[in-house]
Amino acid sequence: MNKHIRCATALALTLGTLIASTSALAQQGPKPEQLIKWRQSAYQVLAWNTGRIKANVEGQYNKDEVVKAANAIAAIANSGLGSLFAPGTETGKGWKETTVKPELFTDKKAGEIAGQFNKEANELARLASAGDAAAVKVQLGKLQGTCKACHDDFRKKD
Repeated sequence: MNKHIRCATALALTLGTLIASTSALAQQGPKPEQLIKWRQSAYQVLAWNTGRIKANVEGQYNKDEVVKAANAIAAIANSGLGSLFAPGTETGKGWKETTVKPELFTDKKAGEIAGQFNKEANELARLASAGDAAAVKVQLGKLQGTCKACHDDFRKKD
């Protein structure tokens, strides 16, 4: 057998095995614990960036810092956070025990709040790029209102 044919055959077999094993892994999906960890991490990054904006609108305003934080919030809001609330993640532990109420998984209001959160996050990013500190402060309040609404209805109290 020609050297090139042997290499091509070996490559084809390797790719076939890789594709088959990747498909099997993709079908299994991440475990609930991993989804909870990712969810908790995403919301920590959201909180950090919200805090950065709040510090700017209450102190010396730095447009570049606000734009970075607002863009990070919008990116996370539009990243498909809902997929981190998959069946099986209503209880369990990620980095810590989840505080989500089971009602979040069945109540239509949760989806409405999530949609509003995305809308307010995108508007915050748009206003941040314009550099109007007063408008950003008002919009940050609207964004935080969506966070509060979800926490009030769908987060277990300590």
